[in-house]
Formats: sequence, C-alpha cells, structure tokens
Amino acid sequence: MLRTSDPIVRDVGALCAAAVVVGLSFGAIATAAGLPLSQIVVMSAFVYAGGAQFLAVGLVSAGGTALAIILAGLLLNARHLPFGLAIGNETLGDARWRRVVGSHILTDESVAFALAQEDPVRRRRAYWMTGVALFLTWNVASTLGAIIGSTLGDPDRYGIDAAFPAALLALTLPSLKDAAAVRVAVAGAAVALATTPFLPAGLPVLLALLGLVFALPVPRSSGRTDAAKETS
Repeated sequence: MLRTSDPIVRDVGALCAAAVVVGLSFGAIATAAGLPLSQIVVMSAFVYAGGAQFLAVGLVSAGGTALAIILAGLLLNARHLPFGLAIGNETLGDARWRRVVGSHILTDESVAFALAQEDPVRRRRAYWMTGVALFLTWNVASTLGAIIGSTLGDPDRYGIDAAFPAALLALTLPSLKDAAAVRVAVAGAAVALATTPFLPAGLPVLLALLGLVFALPVPRSSGRTDAAKETS
C-alpha cells in the first residue's frame, strides 16, 4: 500500500508532473517536425530516452544523417552503462524478465532514487516505482502532446520548443560544481556554436565532446608549487 507520507512517493509524483510537461512538449515538437503519430508512439515506447528522442527529432528536422543521429544518441546515453553496473541485479532482480524490463526503464532518476536508499528492499522499491511511473507518464504525455500538437500548428509560437532546452539546463547547472566541469561545459558549447554554421546537423554535437579534454588536470609548474609552500 502506497503512503503519501513516504518521501519516495512524493518525489516520484513530482517527477511525473515534470515528465508530463516535457513529454507533451516532445510530442508537439515531433509532430511539428513531420513525424507521424505512430512513429512518436513507437519511439517513446521502445527508445524511451527523452534526451535522445529530442535530439533525434531535432536532427531529423535539420536534415541530419542517420549515422549522425545514431552516434549522437549512443553517446548521449553512454552514461547508462555505468548506471546499470551501479545498481546491478540486486536491484533489478535475478529473473531474466526483470533484468530485461528493468534495463529498459533505467533512467537518471530511477538510478538516483535507488542509490539514495541504503536498505536493499527500499532501493528495489524506489527503482521500480520510479521507473514504471516515469515510463507510463512519458508515453501517455508524449502521445497526448503529438495529438494536441497536430492542432496547434507551429509550436514555436507558444514557446514549446524551449521546454526541453530549459529542462536540460536545469539538470546541468547543479553538476557544474567544480572548475573541471565548468571548463568542459564551456568548451563543448563553444565548439558546438562555432561549428554549427559550417557542418551538417549532428556533427557539432559530436565535436562538442572535444570539450572533455578540459577535464584533464591542469599541470602546475614546480616554481608556483614551491612558492605556495613557502607562503604557507
């Protein structure tokens, strides 16, 4: 029995509310990009990756190649590999169907909620509750967004196209807590902005990965190190 006083239930409810907004936006934008309802429904059900779905629709509308779309989606979702290793079978369960279904509903939120629980039982409960709730919410919201979007016309008039970038920015800002993360973000954004006018759609996103070079530690000269020791 679910208790509304349970923090997990409250947090999952808040996540689902946010997923409704983003899902509606995706459905409307995908429809405006020319995707039929059937493709939007299938993409949400079988791809089920909000960031990769928005990216794919954006690249399709910009004339991106299939290879660029696939590579960009794989790179964007590469973080799911360490996520899966972090939760393991202890959270998903030993049954094969649990591993298959549990892997499909794996998201940043379901992993974060699960790892926040110290008790294995609550960890499993948090993972499955979050994963199933978000999966159902996303699919219903994106389908409704596609249906509603077909009657709205151009979503740019309503600012719907800004919903996902705003959501990504909100997710990214808390991660920029150290100098290395800021260097990577700024460098990647600069590369993408500089190459967008000259390269086919999708390639600037891939080239933005060059910003990872700035995650490397910055070497300090021995002279500066000695001077710092002397002043201390």
